[in-house]
Amino acid sequence: SAEMERTLQVLDYAVLVISAADGLQGHVLTLWRLLERYRVPVFLFLNKMDQPGADGDSLLTELKDKLDGRIVKFGRKDEAFYEEVAVCDEALLEQYLETEAPVDDSVTAGLVRERRLFPCYMGSALRVEGIDSLLDGLYTYTRMPEYGQAFGARVYKIARDGQGNRLTYVKVTGGTLRVKQMISVCGSRGSSVGSVSGSGDDSGNKNAGGTGEVREEKVDQIRVYSGSKYAIEQEAAAGTVCALTGLVSTFCGQGLGAERGAVLPVVEPVMTYRIALPEDCDVHRMYEKLCQLEEEEPQLHLVWREQLNEIHAQLMGEVQIGVLRNLIRERFGVEASFEEGSIVYKETILDRVEGVGHFEPLRHYAEVHLILEPGEPGSGLQFASAVSEDDLDRNWQRLILTHLMEKTHLGVLTGAPITDMRITLAAGRAHKKHTEGGDFRQATYRAVRQGLCRAQSVLLEPVYSFRLELPLALIGRGMTDLQSRAGKFEAPETEGEYAILRGTVPVSEMTGYQAQVRAYSGGKGRLYTELKGYAPCHNTEEVIEAIGYEAEHDVENPCGSVFCAHGAGFVVPWDQVETYMHLESALAGSSSGAGTGDGEAVMPAAGYAVRYGSRKAGSEAGPASDVIGQDEIDEIMTRTYGTKERKKQGWARTIRPSGTAGKDRSGDRADTRSQEEYLLVDGYNIIFAWDSLKELAQVNLDSARGRLMDILSNYQGYRRMHLILVFDAYKVKGNPGSTVRYHNIDVVYTKEAETADQYIEKVTHEIGRRHHVRVATSDGLEQLIIMGAGAVRVSARELQEEVMEAGEELRQMFISPQVQPAGGKNYLLEGASEEVTAYLEQMRDNAAH
Repeated sequence: SAEMERTLQVLDYAVLVISAADGLQGHVLTLWRLLERYRVPVFLFLNKMDQPGADGDSLLTELKDKLDGRIVKFGRKDEAFYEEVAVCDEALLEQYLETEAPVDDSVTAGLVRERRLFPCYMGSALRVEGIDSLLDGLYTYTRMPEYGQAFGARVYKIARDGQGNRLTYVKVTGGTLRVKQMISVCGSRGSSVGSVSGSGDDSGNKNAGGTGEVREEKVDQIRVYSGSKYAIEQEAAAGTVCALTGLVSTFCGQGLGAERGAVLPVVEPVMTYRIALPEDCDVHRMYEKLCQLEEEEPQLHLVWREQLNEIHAQLMGEVQIGVLRNLIRERFGVEASFEEGSIVYKETILDRVEGVGHFEPLRHYAEVHLILEPGEPGSGLQFASAVSEDDLDRNWQRLILTHLMEKTHLGVLTGAPITDMRITLAAGRAHKKHTEGGDFRQATYRAVRQGLCRAQSVLLEPVYSFRLELPLALIGRGMTDLQSRAGKFEAPETEGEYAILRGTVPVSEMTGYQAQVRAYSGGKGRLYTELKGYAPCHNTEEVIEAIGYEAEHDVENPCGSVFCAHGAGFVVPWDQVETYMHLESALAGSSSGAGTGDGEAVMPAAGYAVRYGSRKAGSEAGPASDVIGQDEIDEIMTRTYGTKERKKQGWARTIRPSGTAGKDRSGDRADTRSQEEYLLVDGYNIIFAWDSLKELAQVNLDSARGRLMDILSNYQGYRRMHLILVFDAYKVKGNPGSTVRYHNIDVVYTKEAETADQYIEKVTHEIGRRHHVRVATSDGLEQLIIMGAGAVRVSARELQEEVMEAGEELRQMFISPQVQPAGGKNYLLEGASEEVTAYLEQMRDNAAH
């Protein structure tokens, strides 16, 4: 997929071949999206029309519906054909309706070139049926692009020939390229740079050429390949696809000459695998060899973990694993295997902070101040400088930006790479005598990490956009499955006998689900998925705990700084750097805690797990010293956002002392509310959060719903509060909503277009000022909303603990020794308290019902 995407960048036209026997598959949708992104005109060929079950007309209708309505069947020239072509352009349609003259081929070719018309042909390649029509169409409806006079080229592939020569495959997009021509190569892979381009003397940097440095490189040969053979040319005109030797700093997607910037790929790997090598293999030497493959396949993303002596690689899946295994065998003669993959997470931040890095061991000096800001989702990393050359020499500035771009900077939650951020050089200082290039590398790395420690960090996970097609009778099963996998989807659509479900779902939750769909639908269901990008992780706390990353103990990515006193260097922890730093803070009014720099608090967005570094310089580091507490969140909500309006939402990681689950932690604050207590429970949220109910829901959702109602009914009988259980029914068309009294609890089914979250929020606002209200949900967004309305949050886990504690207390009451009556006999309920007697009577009534 990755190599295919790189090839699309240099195509004039594309022929999309679709198997008529297989129909519209998920990878076809991905290809179509990529062709649209790179603005490539497309011809379609529906192949294997000779196979049984191939229905070209039905498939064409599906393509019009799901790909583009301007796909037109070619190979005929009748009135219907010209009318379909004319419909693709309003002016052309008016002209056709007035004159009824056939549409000219040149006009049709123009529509194809502008991607306003997509010719479709049908046939069988095996039997050479329909091929002549396709070739005639390509001859008739394609046009040569117009190229500029200035030299330009786009790199789409890096490879090596049999002698080990490095080959840069390019398409010349302007002017003429000649042998021995000098080309300016700027390596700025995966990042955008503003204000100042990174550069400078960077001794020891093996990747200097790929990190923003501009250099002149000479073209030794121009090869035009045909299969494995090639011809050496002296020049290549615009439009030529060729391979160049002599260039050592190029990379895939790079623009040369007039082709500015680099094209970043849409398709990217979301799984990481450990490469297992034979025992007699030198792992480090093999890593150096594999780096050659990383040049050729830039999305391989090799990681050398020195402490574990392991090589890890990011790959798309089984096909790419097979290709890489064969490459390693053929290129290096080594049999490698790949262990089970894990999800590739990323991290970003929510607020604007300043990061400070200082490196001053004896006879060395550098200090760097960086402004870290959140960027748009999917924007990657952008770097810039806002420092005057009067304050810091331009060469030092360029060197700092080079160091920012040369390294994969890791976040502080799980050690995952950071993304979607703008990092701006705000200040820096060098020493005329003692500063060297490596000093700024250390200061820059430490500034990034110190800023991340101060910021509100967010864990991101890859998500799929999906389309699930199921028979109408099975759509309920599909919705339940996707809800249990943390999926989000729109209301189902109906197409004939099928229901269509569209939405997004975490990649981590979809392993093996394709096979499950085929199994429970008897082969009638179809699931299409494509990588949409990264979104806040749905189970952040679970992932953080499983990975167990401790940022302050990562010796390869230090968070603190090095200062010098009495002729010796000493390390200062990240939360005390501001006390020792030499330059003034670049953010007015900044403090050592997380914030925006202008005194305004920033709350996290919905579903974000946050680590706050709010310790003051010199404070003791305790178990809960780097997280914000419940009381502090309440205070921020009241002071900044008030309690009457719904404002920006989110939730924070908290550490609570044991034994506090489900209790009001508001301290000794005055409370004028009545002692009457309400508990609102988000039904489906609890079902899919409790393992026992989740397993039951996968078999029968109604059974899981009934089981939860019984559990809460018993729990209410013991705790004696008003319990309202809320279930989503907002997708049921025309549903007015209803409330049912189930034994001793109220069960609410929401009305159309009203979610359980909305209902709970509404009720909480109505009664939260007069009564004690608790809300049970594991939804981070809902937890913050109800806190702002004066209620107390209870997570799904805490509610489960309360229910289990209640059951245990009941068991203790039942099995505790009772006072023996005078006759030496014990009778049922004799000696029991009035409360226990009433409870058991109620249990008996419930059973009778």
